[in-house]
Amino acid sequence: MSLKLCGFAASNYYNKVKLQLLEKGIPFEEELVWVGNNHPKLMNRSVLGKVPFLQTPEGCLTESMVIAEYLEQAYPEHSLLPKDPMQAARVRELIVYLELHIELVARELYPQAFFGGQVSEGTKERVRKNLSKGVAGFAKLAKFSPYVAGDKFTLADCSAAFHLPIAASASKLVLGEDLLADLPVKAYGQKMAESPHMQKVLADRKENAALMTSLTAKKA
Repeated sequence: MSLKLCGFAASNYYNKVKLQLLEKGIPFEEELVWVGNNHPKLMNRSVLGKVPFLQTPEGCLTESMVIAEYLEQAYPEHSLLPKDPMQAARVRELIVYLELHIELVARELYPQAFFGGQVSEGTKERVRKNLSKGVAGFAKLAKFSPYVAGDKFTLADCSAAFHLPIAASASKLVLGEDLLADLPVKAYGQKMAESPHMQKVLADRKENAALMTSLTAKKA
C-alpha cells in the first residue's frame, strides 16, 4: 500500500505535507476527508478527528510536524533538512515560530476574516499584541535569501509558503493593518509560485475551496 494523505486541500497543514511529498518525489495518493463529524472514516484513523493524517503501511500518523519528520526519516532522498545538526535545528526553529507564534495566533482572526463571523475587540487587541511579537521574533530568524532558511528550499518553506500569506491577509482584513508588512511576504510568495509543485498545490486548494463553498451553500 502506498502512502495516502488524508484531509482537504483548503487546510494549510494538509498543503504543508503535500508540498513536502511533491518536493521529495514520494509517490502518494490523496483521500478527501472532512472534519467536524464522528464518521469512522475519520475517527478510526485520527484519534482527535483532525486532519491531515497520513496513512502508511504501518498505520496512520497525525499532526503535520510528526508526519513531516517521519517523511524525512523514512525517505531520506532529497532531504529537506540540512545534514548539519545545528542547521537542521534552525529549520525546525523557524517552523515552530511560524506555527506557534504566527499562524496559531492569527487563527483567532480567521472566523471574521474568512468565514463571515465576528471576533471581539478584546480578541483583536490580544492578537495584535501577540502577533506583532511573534512576527518580530520570526523576522530575526528568517533569512529570505531567497528561501526562509537561506539559499535552499527546506522544510520551513513548506510551512511558510502557506502560513505567512494567510496570517498577513487575516490581520489586514480584521485589524486594518498587515502586521507582517515588514516581512517580504509578497516577494517570497512570488518566488515560491515559480515552483510547479507549488502551482499544483495552489490549484488544488482553489478547487477544494470551491467545493467547500458549494457544499456549504447546499446545506444553507
